[in-house]
Amino acid sequence: MTTHTMPHDPTSPFHAGEQAVQAKLGVRHVEAFARRAVRDYLPEQHRAFHTAQPFLVVAARDQLGRPWATLLEGPEGFATSPDPRHLHIAAKPAPGDALTHAFKDGADIGILGIELATRRRNRVNGTIAAAHTTRGPRAKIGAQNDAYTGTPGFLFEVGQSFGNCPQYIRERGWVRVPDNQPKPAIRKPALTAHQQAWVKGADTFFIASGYRGEDENPAYGMDASHRGGEPGFVDVLDETTLRFPDYSGNNHYNTIGNMVLNPRAGYLFVDFSTGSLLQITGTVSLDWNSDAIQHYPGARRLITLVIDETIEIHNAVGLRWAEDVEAVRPLRLINKVQETEDITSFTFEAKDGAALAGFLPGQHLPIEVAIPGHAGTARRTYSLSNAPTDSHYRISVKREADGLVSKYLHDHLQVGDTLRARAPAGDFVLDTGDTPLVLISAGVGITPMLSMLYAVAGDNINRPVWFVHGARSGQQYAHRDEVIALAQHHGNTTLCTTFSQPNSTDLMGIDYDHHGRINADMLKQLPHAANALYYMCGPTQFMAVMQATLENLGVPSGQIHFETFGPAGS
Repeated sequence: MTTHTMPHDPTSPFHAGEQAVQAKLGVRHVEAFARRAVRDYLPEQHRAFHTAQPFLVVAARDQLGRPWATLLEGPEGFATSPDPRHLHIAAKPAPGDALTHAFKDGADIGILGIELATRRRNRVNGTIAAAHTTRGPRAKIGAQNDAYTGTPGFLFEVGQSFGNCPQYIRERGWVRVPDNQPKPAIRKPALTAHQQAWVKGADTFFIASGYRGEDENPAYGMDASHRGGEPGFVDVLDETTLRFPDYSGNNHYNTIGNMVLNPRAGYLFVDFSTGSLLQITGTVSLDWNSDAIQHYPGARRLITLVIDETIEIHNAVGLRWAEDVEAVRPLRLINKVQETEDITSFTFEAKDGAALAGFLPGQHLPIEVAIPGHAGTARRTYSLSNAPTDSHYRISVKREADGLVSKYLHDHLQVGDTLRARAPAGDFVLDTGDTPLVLISAGVGITPMLSMLYAVAGDNINRPVWFVHGARSGQQYAHRDEVIALAQHHGNTTLCTTFSQPNSTDLMGIDYDHHGRINADMLKQLPHAANALYYMCGPTQFMAVMQATLENLGVPSGQIHFETFGPAGS
């Protein structure tokens, strides 16, 4: 394994490679948000998520230090969480798997929990606290682990835990095949013709990457990540060389940062119809600015892998997946309204006139757009901005200068045109109780908050709500008239508006309440109850400041809920 010694901030959730990539791309501001979003434990919702999955994607190193990825699966309950710092994985790889002998005490492990049917995913990185495959001495890491002594598998200790956005994930349901029998593993130094066709037809694969410095840092270790696109998004240049385009993500650049410091990676392709695995390990190179990138609209870089070894295992896991093609529905645009100079609302109905699936306030709409000159289908998710009781869907989209989909929607999509969408999804949803609410947003982050305000105004007229929004000026305040009308209808909603760059026509005390940005002085003046729930949405830097501000004001983290947006959704 290649290692490098580079300076780093030991308090940062990112190692030097990740920080270098962020600096190169001008997104170091993600640091402030990540310091609070990346945790050294599993939040309750992540514990529930990981332990509910029928399989987990796991990244580790083999005995030669090479990174590989595999699937670990088992019966219901094969993954358990004895406490927020640990996961017990009662499973092992198929015979001949590249990681058969990798799960040893102290080994770096990256785990990706991914729910292909709902597009949810969460990542957690750490180490093996205790490996136990036969009955033996009790694991000496705490009495809470007594029940796991001798259980096949390993006990995983959390180093970093964080969620991911649902971009580029193909939805699939799964079934379990009883008495599945893996076939003998086939090892080769290059891809066979069959394997090349497999890779060319894939719309999903997983990446194992990692970096381990000489000192101790929770940012070091292995990482398992997901990449997806239309079939054919991975190019097979020859039997030993693969290339794929990399797009915007959450600006953490965990995978790319690892590759900068250690240019070794493992790829995992899954045959979802047979449960077969194709594991690949090799050396990567990053193309940041060559002319070749222009052939992949929206791509930010190209990643090329030179293969060292491949392993193919037929029927490796006892799961089978099928794409839910019926979940994709054509929608017709019935209204297009320019809210501000760069935010436009798009309202859709089902093309066939049938009823649309309902949604919860705060959820997003996954859409698929065929853009001329762009291979395949571009997928994005946009928060729904209308009332959940409506018979239609409305999304409000900010036009980003380099946003492939947002530019297409703004510039080309017209009333009567169609696109495809899946059912609304997302965990950022409004609590349905009577607890007071503080809804905080900036810019286009107002969209899920508006849907939440519609829900409260329609269902719970007595629930106290403080609607706090920041915009540059009145001209940049999207949906202002709707917000005011809803507040008047609800009667128990207090509006608190701040403009950072008010126009000469914006009147303090009438159009807005504060000049500047949302800050601690504004929030502590709100006469809200101590048990209020806070929902926030806005750019990454805004979210970091808001979360820190609320925590400094004494708001428990369990009462703070947030959704971010950025270039990944453009």
